Amino acid sequence: MIDELILGFDRALRTLSGVAASGRANPAAGMPEPELTADERRHAAGLMRVNHTQAAREEEEHLAWTQQRLAELNDRPSLVNPLWYAGSFAIGLAAGMTGDGTNLGFVVETERQVEEHLSGHMDRLPPGDVKSRAIVAAMRDDEMRHGAAARDSGADDLPWLARALMRGTARLMTLTAYRL
Repeated sequence: MIDELILGFDRALRTLSGVAASGRANPAAGMPEPELTADERRHAAGLMRVNHTQAAREEEEHLAWTQQRLAELNDRPSLVNPLWYAGSFAIGLAAGMTGDGTNLGFVVETERQVEEHLSGHMDRLPPGDVKSRAIVAAMRDDEMRHGAAARDSGADDLPWLARALMRGTARLMTLTAYRL
């Protein structure tokens, strides 16, 4: 238990300080920077800010990729990331205490909602932004695998109310992260 808390604290510090590392190459590595209008660049940066905030909830690897892309777009992570990270950490901690089936059910629903959100971003990203698209597609594929693995490991179905609360929280996070 103490080891898990220390690892969680370490991850929180790395996430909030902007020090993220990836074991895999960034899916957009080596691609030329696309020619985007100022509006397309702002829009792509807003979507990548949302993806960066979502990645902070999921995996350090995705965090590193989106952080790098934000830098390439001359933008920054969301100013409210610490708030969302703390909330996600607390929700994950609570889910972990409910037992394996419910905890895995939480993972399945989280991954399903993130996959849906990333698919929507694929539709909304500027068509010429192949770098952001490569990152979002790789993230979406990872989330699909994580959800399937949790389901195969014995996830319980979450109650409707829990799923609805998760969706509402995700919408609020998306709206604030895109702008802030």
